[in-house]
Amino acid sequence: MDKAERVKYWLDIAEYDLETANSLLSTGRYLYVMVMCQQALEKLCKALFVDVFGEEPPRTHNLNYILAKVHDGRPEIDPKDKNIAAFLADLSAYYLEGRYPSYKEKLSTLVGCAKAKTTYSKTEEVFAWLKSLLMSIKQ
Repeated sequence: MDKAERVKYWLDIAEYDLETANSLLSTGRYLYVMVMCQQALEKLCKALFVDVFGEEPPRTHNLNYILAKVHDGRPEIDPKDKNIAAFLADLSAYYLEGRYPSYKEKLSTLVGCAKAKTTYSKTEEVFAWLKSLLMSIKQ
């Protein structure tokens, strides 16, 4: 695959995960809305990494780490400018903690409909911003 195809690959699965988050929201599976929102943004961050560097993205789930690397290659892409670093860190925690049964039960009590809707809405906003920064594919 060339660079544009790899970027498109990551973008396609990111969009699929965002659609999945929306489906989960409508069925009341709120913890998994958080997980899929994180996954959607992770894959889009990885698309952006490939777009900037033309190489495989880092194998991490840390959204801020991936975007910090992207910022190294394209300084104009700065999550601090958008005040999203705390949001991304929070989302990463839900993804990591939500995968373990002992934490999943506790987290499920902390994520209700309002939190899931707010998170999904913010994810859509961040997703649109990140997607607009992709240069290798026509939008």
